[in-house]
This record gives sequence, structure tokens and C-alpha cells, in this order.
Amino acid sequence: MFPQEVVGALKKHKTPFYYYDTELLRNTLQQIKSEGIDRGYRVHFALKANHQPKILDIIREYGLDADCVSGGEIKRAIESGFSPAQIAFAGVGKNDDEIELALKTGIFCFNVESPQELEVINEFAAKHNTTAKVALRLNPNVNAETHHYITTGLNENKFGIHEDDLDNVLEALPSLKNLTLIGIHFHIGSQIIKFEPFEQLCKRANDLNDYIESKGHTLTSINVGGGFGINYDAPNQSSIPDFKRYFEIFSKSIKLKDHQTLHFELGRSVVGQCGSLITKVLYTKSGRVKNFAIVDAGMTELLRPALYQALHNIDSLTSTKNEITYDVVGPICESSDTFRKDLDLPELSRGDLLAIRSCGAYGEVMQNEYNLRPHVQSLYSDEI
Repeated sequence: MFPQEVVGALKKHKTPFYYYDTELLRNTLQQIKSEGIDRGYRVHFALKANHQPKILDIIREYGLDADCVSGGEIKRAIESGFSPAQIAFAGVGKNDDEIELALKTGIFCFNVESPQELEVINEFAAKHNTTAKVALRLNPNVNAETHHYITTGLNENKFGIHEDDLDNVLEALPSLKNLTLIGIHFHIGSQIIKFEPFEQLCKRANDLNDYIESKGHTLTSINVGGGFGINYDAPNQSSIPDFKRYFEIFSKSIKLKDHQTLHFELGRSVVGQCGSLITKVLYTKSGRVKNFAIVDAGMTELLRPALYQALHNIDSLTSTKNEITYDVVGPICESSDTFRKDLDLPELSRGDLLAIRSCGAYGEVMQNEYNLRPHVQSLYSDEI
């Protein structure tokens, strides 16, 4: 992942910074294209995972669409060359300005998460003398077996329309004259590394597809969301997720009708492994029972460990000494500003470079200015 010539180039730049391997990104996208898009599936890239313009430019080249969860992401997608007809707009709390922006732009579809949201979108569509295409985000009550903060498909979650409300929604739709129901939408969670939850999702999607069409509605879009995970433990050995097996599950298990297209909303699995956070050791310190490596990146640059207790692999780029066990921590004035505890690394010295791996998704997009820290730069392998 980091040949010596790359490490030499990285040493010339002020840390911390995000580093993207564009060759790995392109190889990943080629797999998605050959295993998914070439089957006739539409794959929307979830901008919430990474919205850097260069990343989006590369993604668009491979024929992916866009999945947005805010007005800002809709604007960014269009600025990056995605057509409005490629944009699905999701989110449990779309505000009025965002709804109006999406209507004026003419996006592909709203993924709607509550009966009241349907009424609000209908109201704004009537105001603009247009018809909004909508898909019902249904809660299939499938356990994604992932961290409870990123599970989204259970009855207890805030997302989606509960199945108990479905009949009332279907009965109300004919009275909402400025809406057209085109599909159903699901998203059961994020960082799903087992395949069984996707198989369960297919069964529920098939049942609900048949049920809704039996009520006289025609669904042209079946959107199974995303959530496919990556291997944070071994990014070198599993740099590209097993898209062949992933898409084959849906190919075998989803029962599409002749008039239907299958949609996906992938984010982490597209960009997660191509990005790293490069940071420098500021100080090493020995406590009574711990050795600390204090680095110049913090939870301001990578929030996931503090937010989700996420574990990212960390590579030493410059030290090859005998290993010592460290807690790798950042400079922020919070005890949660810790990247890894009890991690074996080559003995570190002030100035050594570390690469915190698998940061291409939910890394740079979550950076913040806590402690008044400035945003940091992004570097790309084809530019250094």
C-alpha cells in the first residue's frame, strides 16, 4: 500500500492530511461496474461517505448515480456532473428548503420516511405545479448485526415507515395528487459484513413488492439501499470487498418484475479502503502502565473511533524498530480522542509517520473545527 517512493513523497507534506489511492478506487469501481452495473442495476454512490470533488469525478466516470441526504449533497452532486435524474434523495428529516431545492432541480426520486413527509412533499410539489416521484422507505425489521448506532432497519429505529402504517399510506396516496409512487426503498444498516441480513432483506422486499402491487400500485424502482461493509482489520488483504458475492445474492434472491429496476446505495464499500489519514508522532510518553504515542491528528480529523468505538488499522511508515505496545492518541482535550489502545507498533520517535487506514469513508466528511482546529488538505496518489 505504501511503497518507499510513496512514503518519501508523503514526508514532504505537512501533517495531518488525507491520502487517497486513486488506483485502488478505480479498481474498486471497475468491480462494481462489472458485477453490478453491467447486470442492469443502478448503483447510487452515497455522498455522505465522501463528497470530495475529485473522488466524485472518478466515481461518475464508472457510471454510478448519486444518493444524497441533504440539500448540500444535492448541490455537490450536480456540481460534480451528476444529472438530477441520477439523484435519489433520502433522509428522515428533509427540511422545507431541501424539498424545494430537490423539486426545482428535478431529481429522480424522494425516498420518503413518514406519512407526514408525503403530505409535505405533496404540498410543495403543488406549490411549484409539479409532480414529485417518491419511493416509500419501509422498515423491514431486519437485524443487520452491526453497531447499534448504525443499525437502521429495526422497528425501534427512527428511520422508515413502519409496516403497520403501510395500508394507511397506500390508501392516502391517491388523494396526494402531486405525488407519483414509483418504488420502495430499504436500508437496514451500515458496515454489514455478514451476507445473511441481505438475504433476509431480499425476502422482505419480495413480499412487500408483491403486496403493494396487489393493491393496484405499479413499482418501477426497488431500492435495497447499501450498508455493505469493509475489512478494517486487514485493509491490505481485503482492499476490495467481495462485490461478486454481494451482487449475486440479489441476482438470485430478488424477484424483479419485467417493469422493475434494482437500485443500490453504496458508500463505504466504494471508497473506504482507498483513503488513509497520515499523521505524525508529536511525542511519546510512558505512563505507569501505558506507553502513549501522541499524534497530530485527532478526533477532529477522524471521529469514528470516538463516535462508534471503531477500530482502524494503523501502519508505521517510517519506523522499523522492535515493537512496543502503545495507546495511539490525538491532541484534542477529550479522553475519547484515542485512535487505538494497546496496539503493537515499531518503537516510535518524534516525527515518525503513521497511516491510519480505511479512512476513505466517514473520515474527511466528518472533520470538524473543535478546539478551533483548521481543516486539513487532501492528497491523491496520482498527484503527489
